[in-house]
Amino acid sequence: MKFLEKITGSDMTKEMKGFEARAKVLPAEYQTAWKEIISNLWIHGDFTGRNLMPILDSALELLEVTSADGQSVEEVLGDDIKGFCAALVGNEGAKTYRDKWRDQLNKNVARKLGGLK
Repeated sequence: MKFLEKITGSDMTKEMKGFEARAKVLPAEYQTAWKEIISNLWIHGDFTGRNLMPILDSALELLEVTSADGQSVEEVLGDDIKGFCAALVGNEGAKTYRDKWRDQLNKNVARKLGGLK
């Protein structure tokens, strides 16, 4: 990966376009599930979202394989896509980027207030 691609994020844009092209050949219910997976996974990303690229690739591969086998989305993902995505990124109740930033802010404020006494 070139430095400029990493800074501008064009490498991720190319990868996401590839994911979308792969998702377009899936059946309609799988395409809907893919969109839900994307929206539920982005909140677990780091600042750039690069940490999610392998997870998105694996999730899409799972959808591709199971659709080829003729399974329904409900058989594969269950009823709770949000829970499925949380399980993909770590565990149930995984922290989102907002939670991480909130914790960091609280620690910084506590440190500053502790220094004022």
